[in-house]
Amino acid sequence: MQKTVFQLFTFIILFVQYNMFAQEKDQKITHDFELEVEAEYRYFTNDALFEGQKDNFPSIAFKPEYSAEWNKGYESINFSGFFRLDVDDERTHWDIRELYYQKAKNKWELSLGLKKVYWGVTESNHLVDIINQTDAVESFDGEDKLGQPMVQFTYTTDNYGNFDFFYLPYHRKRTFSGKKGRLRFPTIIDKDDLTYESGANEWRQDLAFRWSHYIGAFDIGVSHFYGNGREPLFTFDTLGNINAFYPVINQTGIDIQATHNAFLWKFESIYRTAKAQDIFAFVAGLEYTFSNIDGNGLDIGVLGEYLYDDRDELALNALQNDMFFGSRIAFNDIQDTSILIGGIADLESSSKIFSIEASRRIGSSWKAELEARIFSGIDTNELILGNFKEDSFLRFSVSKFF
Repeated sequence: MQKTVFQLFTFIILFVQYNMFAQEKDQKITHDFELEVEAEYRYFTNDALFEGQKDNFPSIAFKPEYSAEWNKGYESINFSGFFRLDVDDERTHWDIRELYYQKAKNKWELSLGLKKVYWGVTESNHLVDIINQTDAVESFDGEDKLGQPMVQFTYTTDNYGNFDFFYLPYHRKRTFSGKKGRLRFPTIIDKDDLTYESGANEWRQDLAFRWSHYIGAFDIGVSHFYGNGREPLFTFDTLGNINAFYPVINQTGIDIQATHNAFLWKFESIYRTAKAQDIFAFVAGLEYTFSNIDGNGLDIGVLGEYLYDDRDELALNALQNDMFFGSRIAFNDIQDTSILIGGIADLESSSKIFSIEASRRIGSSWKAELEARIFSGIDTNELILGNFKEDSFLRFSVSKFF
């Protein structure tokens, strides 16, 4: 309820601001609206590991977007919404992905409201990406994020890079699959049951900072976050019961990407401290692209990354000492056809995860997507991934854009 009230309050403030500017006679406002309607079907190929789980999950999602610009584009209101209706009650959810006012002037930019901010350069794991909460019921790979209430101030310099300052007044909890859903633990986790280390709970006032710059062939980012962690900390008792809470953390991160001819060298690392647990993790790898192979624009990229996390099997993403190999294929055709194939292998056990993601536009207003995740040889000692060993799935979706 508090989340809903806060979002409504933010919407009212932004709506009032919008009307104040709209009433200015000398302001020319440019509007843009788009709606994506997606029909999705997920099929889990193996029998469920836990009681109550289903195999087939049809769903439908609505993704409206709206923006209004004035003052020669230096001021704007931006909105991105999301709603999904699914067989799994916990996956039936809505969210305001973005709803913020933005103003730019000279070398600074101010954003106020709910927004999504992405940090990072690697393919297999986005370690430094800490601002937004993961929408865990929407995607397995953590790519989908919830809107984060924030005040963001960006200052750009000519010679010293960009400086981003964040004030984050509200923490959003992660949602986990319900009883019917897959990719879950044997115990159903109700996000409202998760507690906080901070006495202020979700209303703890968090802060973050990032400096980014390019020096020759290097793109560099250095960040620090202080506040409620986005990942809950899980503990397991002798009976297998799960206890979880959100710790207060300090996280320092660095991301570097170097470009040399057709090579992209990538590195991300974090050091996170908390009363309950300190973490060091990094991802390092490269991507090489064979360009215009057939003379018609076909690009094939080859990727390889090494992942390390000193939490070992307690790492929530189960990527603690692994190798990732993949290939990115872009046809660069009118239909914007692309394919990403990859696999992650644990270097200490037989656990492997294979994936494929493909998308293609159909005509001018349709898009089809295919995704597959295959869990193979999952080690029974994997405390996190062991719960997903029977959850290999295929996902197909068709979207219509209006």
